[in-house]
Amino acid sequence: MIREVALGLALGTGVGDIAAAQGLEGRIGRFYDAGGWTLYRVGLNRPLGGIFGIGFHGDYFRREGGAGGFAGAGVDLTAFRTGAEGPYLVAGIGGGLGSPTTGRFSEPWGSWSAGAGYDLSPASFISVGVEGRWRELSIGSHDGFELAAGLALRFGGRPGGPPPAPRGPLPLADSPSSVPSTAVDSPRAPGALADSVIATAAEAMGRPYRYGGTGENGGGFDCSGLIQYAYGRHGIELPRRSVEQAREGKAVRKKLDALAPGDLLTFSNRGTTVTHVGMYIGEGRFIHSATRGVQVSALSADDPYGRWWYKRWVGVRRIVPAAR
Repeated sequence: MIREVALGLALGTGVGDIAAAQGLEGRIGRFYDAGGWTLYRVGLNRPLGGIFGIGFHGDYFRREGGAGGFAGAGVDLTAFRTGAEGPYLVAGIGGGLGSPTTGRFSEPWGSWSAGAGYDLSPASFISVGVEGRWRELSIGSHDGFELAAGLALRFGGRPGGPPPAPRGPLPLADSPSSVPSTAVDSPRAPGALADSVIATAAEAMGRPYRYGGTGENGGGFDCSGLIQYAYGRHGIELPRRSVEQAREGKAVRKKLDALAPGDLLTFSNRGTTVTHVGMYIGEGRFIHSATRGVQVSALSADDPYGRWWYKRWVGVRRIVPAAR
């Protein structure tokens, strides 16, 4: 019963309590109209909530081998661009001043475009990708295929934002400092103990991510700080660092049907070294602290954001024996 209440609390609190990371992005590419144009773009993107995101950017199109250019700004709407590696859809509008035949910015123009892209995340704070669109300009009958490659740097996260589905890869490392756990109570039955640990973690929903954070004085947590806190409040002392927590308890098969509520899930963004931890709460979900704070995420290859974690899931440790 406690576990069901905790799951409901976690999912309910997650809506609207944690902000999304933003991305500063630059792209260069080609607009394949007659003669060809070189495209330069700089912008800022962020999630809107659910599967959608929005981007604002400045654009410059320069004609190859002759005079002509367009400069202006635009806005894009994206779908399925969650910050995880994978494909997404994009559509946008823009406008500004320019000329298809001279170097003077003397004529107003407008544009619409639509297409798809693909992002890769070689590190937690950076992504690279490619994007293809069909674009039409309002003057000069210019239309054609546009292909651009780019790089994005992700940052941010503040209280008071969209639901717990970060739209950007998350910082996975935690602080090496060590903070002792404090025992408050220790239910004897394994099932009751696991429920109580989950409930304690769920009570921290809404607290921000903080590197090295242990929740002291109502503050934020990093990933292992939340796990240490939740277990420590019920008499189970765990090491401070995620790589050390990953050696505690008993190893469990890395299969969803083998998991029990309260299991420690381990993740890696650097090969086999554990860099992030979370706690399984049942129904294919886990609670953890990441860029946007303490949140509930799906452990699923089919969920847009959960897929990012699923690919980096490397192990399971059972700290509390499963209820029989």
